[in-house]
Amino acid sequence: MLTWKDVINYSVKGNPEPDRRVEKSDSEWREELTPEQFKIARQKGTEAPGTGALCSIHDEGQYNCVCCNTSLFDSTIKFESSSGWPSFTQPITKNAIKYEKDTKFGMVRVEVMCNVCDAHLGHVFPDGPEPNGLRYCINSESMVMDKSVKPAH
Repeated sequence: MLTWKDVINYSVKGNPEPDRRVEKSDSEWREELTPEQFKIARQKGTEAPGTGALCSIHDEGQYNCVCCNTSLFDSTIKFESSSGWPSFTQPITKNAIKYEKDTKFGMVRVEVMCNVCDAHLGHVFPDGPEPNGLRYCINSESMVMDKSVKPAH
């Protein structure tokens, strides 16, 4: 189980190796994504709070990267954070997520990205529920839900 200390270490000292890499040009990504998905996932945008299609969905399944379909989060670790974005306590695997220090807008945060294709997902904060206290605050436009995959937990 990842902790805030692990997140900070990854953001400072480097991330775990992904299982694979997917790299495409901006024009290739534009062909595959909607304009909103491209703005958020490839240009590090943010959807308005409470507007994401996945905010209020609590169906069983798996949340995958909208760009490369990498498994990111399991529905069993999704929780209602009242933040306006889908929130999770853990990634599916330790190496699914890439962490980088983000100092934009006069704040210090930890940005989370898909470790396979570098798609911007959102941010992680140390104010989540027990047992690890993490809150992965993720843009709906950065993910697709696969309801055919049943949670392993």
